[in-house]
Amino acid sequence: MDKFVIRGGNPLLGTVRVSGAKNAALPAMAAAILTDEPVILENIPQVRDIETTRKLLAAMGAEVELGYGRAQHRTTICCRNLTSPEASYELVKTMRASTLVLGPLVARCGHARVSLPGGCAIGSRPIDLHIKGLERLGATITQDHGYVEASAKRLRGAEIVFDKITVTGTEDLLMAASLADGETVMQNCAREPEVADLAELLNKMGAHIEGAGTPTIRVKGVSKLHGARHRIIPDRIEAATFIIAGALTGGDLNVAGCDPRHLDALLQKLDEAGVKTAHNADSLRVMGDGPLKAADIVTAEYPGFPTDMQAQYMVLATQAEGTSNITENIFENRFVHAQELLRMGARIKIEGRRAVVRGKSPLSAAAVLASDLRASASLVLAALVAEGESIIDRVYHIDRGYEHIEEKLRGVGAQIRRIGEMLPKRAVAPAVRA
Repeated sequence: MDKFVIRGGNPLLGTVRVSGAKNAALPAMAAAILTDEPVILENIPQVRDIETTRKLLAAMGAEVELGYGRAQHRTTICCRNLTSPEASYELVKTMRASTLVLGPLVARCGHARVSLPGGCAIGSRPIDLHIKGLERLGATITQDHGYVEASAKRLRGAEIVFDKITVTGTEDLLMAASLADGETVMQNCAREPEVADLAELLNKMGAHIEGAGTPTIRVKGVSKLHGARHRIIPDRIEAATFIIAGALTGGDLNVAGCDPRHLDALLQKLDEAGVKTAHNADSLRVMGDGPLKAADIVTAEYPGFPTDMQAQYMVLATQAEGTSNITENIFENRFVHAQELLRMGARIKIEGRRAVVRGKSPLSAAAVLASDLRASASLVLAALVAEGESIIDRVYHIDRGYEHIEEKLRGVGAQIRRIGEMLPKRAVAPAVRA
């Protein structure tokens, strides 16, 4: 099992480039199920969840090619022959996003059998909102032996009101409604940029979708979708992680290939915390030469402060003057990383959904254990400013969502190396011909 060995104390200097958004790429790959023509996706990140989805689609009978390097992180997916509309437990046990194939399979094939998903152990993320929405669209749903089975001769448009905001639920039903008879109106939808990116792809495929990125989305169903080419948006969480890394280490870091418009909530909070930034259309510079000040955060659905940045911000708070209150409103079990940060010298008290962080605590190196994807990133950040050499175990979590993070950090001055079982070579599948 791989580990990271990190020696802290180096400021991050230079330019680091952001990869495509994993959380936009996964629903885009699922959307290819909706057509029998090729879908070409560019700016696909090389992370474990992408490879898992490739295997999942291939097991269904799809032809999936992944290309990196000269092929510019491109994948071509052709679901002409879907021989097995099923997502088995063995393929989806590590990935929550497996639920995204449920809606497209029912819409395209009339039947789907999908295992209840796995993913990060950060709290309850029920699939019931997907199921309620599909039932509103006319699907018959049963659950047995850990699987959800859905069937429908033809989905029909309906009005869907989400009981709570759900990103994957919005995306799943958006795809299903694209091939339903009539109009579907979805209320209380997730507003994340990844939802709008999926809608852009679907419209390129011939769908009629309006309002993506707002609480209300309208979908006029069509009888058939066609192939398309689409470039995945930059990963806003990876970009934000690097921004905090630059601020923490007292560096001068240019985060290239990002979209600063997707980072408003974080940038407003960093400004309050004394972090200087400057940006243009597709890059952001962070200057960590000033003192950090305590600032409270409350996680919320987009456009609020992202829950996926709560752990990383907690590390920043340990180095700020004063006391910061961090309130987690999205997931009920997302403070596991705090226990590992305590081992490194942080002063953190957990009070239910709130963490109280007393700042300007010198961190020291320790052996720590990653518990989930974003917790892994927070431990990397803490190790970058800790005195001595830290060892982070179970970094397979971070490999699910960050593309070669150790190489990117090493390129801007971090002392970080990977030990243990190495990742597969970059070319994990035959490259697509450009």
